Amino acid sequence: MSLQPINVLRGGAEEEKAENARMSSFVGAIAIGDLIKTTLGPKGMDKVLLGMDKNSADNLRVTNDGATILKSIGVDNPAAKVLVDISKVQDDEVGDGTTSVTVLACELLREAEQLIAQHIHPQTIVSGWRQAVDVARAALTEVATDNSASTEQFREDLMNIARTTISSKILTQHKDHFASLAVNAVLRVRKTAVLDAIHIIKKLGGAMSDSYLDDGFLLDKKPGVHQPKRVENARILIANTSMDADKIKVFGSRVRVDSTAKVAQLEAAEREKMKDKVDMILKHDINVFINRQLIYNYPEQLFSDAGVMAIEHADFEGIERLALVTGGEIVSTFGNPEKVEIGKCSLIEQVMIGEDKLMRFSGVSMGEACTVVLRGATQQILDEAERSLHDALCVLSQTVKEPRTVYGGGCSEMLMANAVSNLAAKTAGKESLAMESFAKALRQLPTIIADNAGYDSAELVSSLRAAHTEGKKTCGLDMEKGELGDMAGLGITESFLVKRQILISAAEAAEMILRVDDIIRSAPRQRAR
Repeated sequence: MSLQPINVLRGGAEEEKAENARMSSFVGAIAIGDLIKTTLGPKGMDKVLLGMDKNSADNLRVTNDGATILKSIGVDNPAAKVLVDISKVQDDEVGDGTTSVTVLACELLREAEQLIAQHIHPQTIVSGWRQAVDVARAALTEVATDNSASTEQFREDLMNIARTTISSKILTQHKDHFASLAVNAVLRVRKTAVLDAIHIIKKLGGAMSDSYLDDGFLLDKKPGVHQPKRVENARILIANTSMDADKIKVFGSRVRVDSTAKVAQLEAAEREKMKDKVDMILKHDINVFINRQLIYNYPEQLFSDAGVMAIEHADFEGIERLALVTGGEIVSTFGNPEKVEIGKCSLIEQVMIGEDKLMRFSGVSMGEACTVVLRGATQQILDEAERSLHDALCVLSQTVKEPRTVYGGGCSEMLMANAVSNLAAKTAGKESLAMESFAKALRQLPTIIADNAGYDSAELVSSLRAAHTEGKKTCGLDMEKGELGDMAGLGITESFLVKRQILISAAEAAEMILRVDDIIRSAPRQRAR
């Protein structure tokens, strides 16, 4: 009987087992955490992301947004991919905390690596972590406050959350201006909670402080030649149709004629079909036609003769938003005018922003619709400003649905860490070591925030821990002065939903990676010769 190991995998496949698999997971996850932890907090640094396509407009990005950084880098390590995924989920779910959730998961795995080295079984660590998460969540829920009953106090909470979210972004120098802008926009759509009703337009030029909130809906397009530039009581047909669909455009097709007169007849027949399509559109009793695709010269002339404003090549996201806010629908066929929902607004006019002309839709059916116009010196500044503002809008819209708030500046993390440490002190067995490691990982967040600001993190975090032990539950790190401060007095407030999601997502991701004891890579596909 042969004692040679039997390989059941296909040739070229690879397998990492036990300690090697765990080591590979820990190294990949910790590398991702170390990559982005320098962007955490109000004094975090930015990353420059360079693409491979030198001619692309998105080739250069400057950002400190965790989700943007992680989805822009290519990772091959499976554990690193898990952290990239939780960052994306955090961004989709609540909009902010994408860096915090990745860093917390990384710190948990760093602590787990030390416990594994002490020969503590992964399942024991997982069991301790689960109890720690329950206690931390209960402690967070206990200190969360809800001021939604008072309109003024709730607005102040929203302003504080917006300032806290923006303080770690490029907009921090104008955080009061942008916080007010974001809160006003979100409160407009509070009843419907549809963020798509808030449109963001970026225009080069001016300073960031020149950005403003417009009550109408802005579309970055112009009407056709000799068409009205201003329409009152507009009836808008929004379409996604080809205006040259009746032309002969089959690839490689040829038309043979024996005289130029017959060429003229073909052209006349094509024009007649295009005219028929325009006539069908005009039967909808409209005075504005907006198309996703090109309209071309002849149909544009027909619309001009009929006194209809025609706008072509509107981007798909733009016309979807336009259909939403005007109460219309996007159509592709025009045979049944009575079944089509026509969009309506009280006024369409041209406005100037910088040196560009845009169409402004006022008095739309969805009255809460608005547009944020961002100004900035470079395209990179505008892109990062849009990402920052989008994060603030997402967090505020979630806070409107779940109005509870908690304090930031490391206050909530220290509160949860102390609650977990108290549980660990009462727990017998190896699970208490796992709980203590969880508390230590939570304390790493304020430590990293202080380190990124260039302060003495050991001094600040030990003082913060002592303050919380004495019962000062609102004490946190004041990164402007580099000392402890009262978060309630400073107005450093964060959404309860964001903090809870960071805690749960990071713990689940770290647990998933910790439970891995085998990594199997499939054989690469063989190229056909």
